[in-house]
Amino acid sequence: MNSFTLAIENLTSPPVLAFVLGALAVLLRSDLRLPDPIHTWISTYLLLAIGLKGGNSIKDSNLSSLMSPALLTISFGVAIPIIIFFVTTQLLKLNTHDGASIAAHYGSVSVVTFTAAMIFATEADFATEPFMTSLVAILEIPGIVVALVLASMKSESVNWRTAVHEVLTGKSVLLLVGGLFIGAASSANSFSRVEPFFVGMFTGLLTLFLLDMGATVATRFINFGRPPLRMAIFAIVSPIVFGTLGIIAAHLIGLSIGGSAIFGIMAASASYIAAPAAVRIALPNADSGLSLGLALGVTFPFNLTIGIPLAFMLSRSIG
Repeated sequence: MNSFTLAIENLTSPPVLAFVLGALAVLLRSDLRLPDPIHTWISTYLLLAIGLKGGNSIKDSNLSSLMSPALLTISFGVAIPIIIFFVTTQLLKLNTHDGASIAAHYGSVSVVTFTAAMIFATEADFATEPFMTSLVAILEIPGIVVALVLASMKSESVNWRTAVHEVLTGKSVLLLVGGLFIGAASSANSFSRVEPFFVGMFTGLLTLFLLDMGATVATRFINFGRPPLRMAIFAIVSPIVFGTLGIIAAHLIGLSIGGSAIFGIMAASASYIAAPAAVRIALPNADSGLSLGLALGVTFPFNLTIGIPLAFMLSRSIG
């Protein structure tokens, strides 16, 4: 499959087209939105399903093969928020709280972007390592913690300890990690009973979720306006830089072409679930609209439509 075909394959996939439809519906002033309880239910389903599938896939794997990828993931989880905090506060001249807020969002990971990349890998016949879901769970926490610690070093008003507790006990972490343990502990026979629901229906519910996400992104742009140009450029350059570095580093430790591309997408993504909850507690003076607007309104659509096929093209050219 050539580069052009890869790009078309992604842009014409049902999840991506559903995202575009959701955004278009808002621009046409339609009332197309999922009720909040349905949105919450689907997000819970997706997080638990990702954990279950990941746990089930790694239970027969050699756990020693997870050591190098886990260390690499932690390294990126620490390095990314430090670099972004420096760039946003020193080069882009944001205040400490806003810089730390953006660093927390971009130091963590978007589970939905990861999921879309995994589905793309399957449809495009790229093999991936069975432990990739474990790396998502590992990457979700360090970036947020590091960003909040950096902010606390500059400002005594930062309640980072309470925020860290919020992250560790938050829905996304509990569902991902809990799902991993449940999937790993379940027997093949017992897992097969829930597989039609958590595996067979997964892509369909992700498509419905992205329909609502498209509407959410478009609504945010309408309500808050476009972000400053320099920040919008940052939100596109950042995933390109960290995604490229992630792909190269993953190849260096021996991950497959598909696994390296997925890791690059993880490094390129930005959290809009766990990070906002922690930032709201630890950094009440931060402009949450700016951080979430960049992560959800710029980086997420960029990765979903362009970043994913670019990551696989680059990974294949390296491999």
